[in-house]
Amino acid sequence: MSETILKIEGMSCNHCKAAVEEALKEVAGVIGVQVDLAKNQAVVSGSPEHAAMVKAVDEAGFKVVE
Repeated sequence: MSETILKIEGMSCNHCKAAVEEALKEVAGVIGVQVDLAKNQAVVSGSPEHAAMVKAVDEAGFKVVE
């Protein structure tokens, strides 16, 4: 199992945090998600495809910064 850190723009509150967590949990291969509002990032555990995670975050209304 690996961890991937995604830098995410647009999160400003706990509702944003929850929306990103839920979106990422739906991605195939994701085992766990921890979103840190202060750092504007999500730590994703598991072996999901990067493109699928970026798409999920985008569909939730936020942007992954490469």
